Amino acid sequence: MIRKKVTGVLAATLLMGTILAACGKEETASTKDGESKAEEAKYTFRLADNQPPDYPTVVGDKKFAELVEERSDGRIKIEVFPSAQLGDEKSVLEQVQLGAIEFTRINSSPLAEFNNQFAALSLPYVFESDEHLWNFLNGDMGTKLLDGLEQSKMKGLAYYDSGSRSFYSTKPLNSVKDLKGQKIRVQQSKINIDFMAALGASATPMPYGEVFSALQTGIIDGAENNLPSLDSSNHYQEAKNFILDHHQRIPEVLLISKAAWDKLSEKDQKIIKQAALDSVKTQREEWAKWEERSEKKLKEAGVKFVEVDDMTPWKEAVQPMVDKYSKDYTEVMDAIDKARP
Repeated sequence: MIRKKVTGVLAATLLMGTILAACGKEETASTKDGESKAEEAKYTFRLADNQPPDYPTVVGDKKFAELVEERSDGRIKIEVFPSAQLGDEKSVLEQVQLGAIEFTRINSSPLAEFNNQFAALSLPYVFESDEHLWNFLNGDMGTKLLDGLEQSKMKGLAYYDSGSRSFYSTKPLNSVKDLKGQKIRVQQSKINIDFMAALGASATPMPYGEVFSALQTGIIDGAENNLPSLDSSNHYQEAKNFILDHHQRIPEVLLISKAAWDKLSEKDQKIIKQAALDSVKTQREEWAKWEERSEKKLKEAGVKFVEVDDMTPWKEAVQPMVDKYSKDYTEVMDAIDKARP
């Protein structure tokens, strides 16, 4: 009798162990299944750009979206909205911070509002060449600037090329002296306003979309930008004088909302980050083509190009203001200096 009871207890114990083991396996399988589903999450994101569809930054945006979709096996789709369809630069940036728009491409100049060290990149004549700029951007400080945006609910993914900025005007431009008294549209920033004052010009901040009519009506005499922008904006139809002083080399930045970034799996974060970096090659190649095409087109349209042989008068005019601002960006300025070819 005792033996039967022991046997029964043992059988019951073994049965219970089998049931518990089975439950454990089921839970593990369920957990793995959940993780698998999380990794296979599908997303459709939006990327805002204020330039036209064939502009080099938009070409870069599209390459980025293509790479992400390809490497995620179609799980992550990024729809590119060019021509400011989702709003102007300022409103889009606000929506990215809120997570209402997931991606944008923006000039790095306005980002100084969120990470003031970006302002150092806007100081005139601090980069001597494109090579100098990209040595800096591809270094540790370039990465540090992007990472510093996270506290403002954004994450920098990569830099895009924006060439160099020079002056164009409805009035003659043959030397730095010709800028004196001219009303020049600039991007809104204290550095740009002080820069114009140092050259004897009158800074006139205004939205980019208003520049063409302002040139037509004489509200401004000129503006400053890169070759492709002078071309695509049609500003050259009014401003026929272009002096190549290359005063600023301010890169573009591809951004993702921190809210969108944080909901991605680590695997998807890596896909997006690497796709952004890999899209830079396409964007820079397109930029070089655009600069060449734009120069040819503008010359044929009667735009007068003036090369600056001696930059000394330009640099001397702005050196006091550069020295003043550099004190606030010593670490960045040191990195810029070390990046010289």
